[in-house]
Order: sequence, then structure tokens, then C-alpha cells
Amino acid sequence: MPKADAEDKGKVWINEQQYFDNVPQIAWEFFIGSYQPAQRRKNGSKTGKTGIIVALSETHRLMKAIDEIEIEN
Repeated sequence: MPKADAEDKGKVWINEQQYFDNVPQIAWEFFIGSYQPAQRRKNGSKTGKTGIIVALSETHRLMKAIDEIEIEN
């Protein structure tokens, strides 16, 4: 399973030699229910992991924008 390195912020190691760089912490820690998609992703391919990180980052951005919308009664 991939793991984040606290000393190398933004790096998620897939094995001893390969890692993804510039992974936003919010995407790495993002929950959907009790599931963390970035941490559970079985597909180790760069395209698969990169796609899920981008999708989670964008989902977080959209959720923040929705939270800021004022609803009139």
C-alpha cells in the first residue's frame, strides 16, 4: 500500500524506489464515507494514481465553494 512520508512533504511512496511527488495533503487524507481513495488505490500506474489525486483535489475545491454559497429562506 502507498504511504506518505512526513519528512518529504508531498511525496507518496509506492515502493522503495518510486513515488508520486506534489500530492496535496487534502487529496491524500480525503475521505468518502470511511474510505480513503488515494490510500486504497490498487492501480499503481502513474495515470491511475495521478487521476484519482486530481479528482480528489478538485472535489475538495468544489465542496468548499458549495459551502460558501448563501441560501436564502
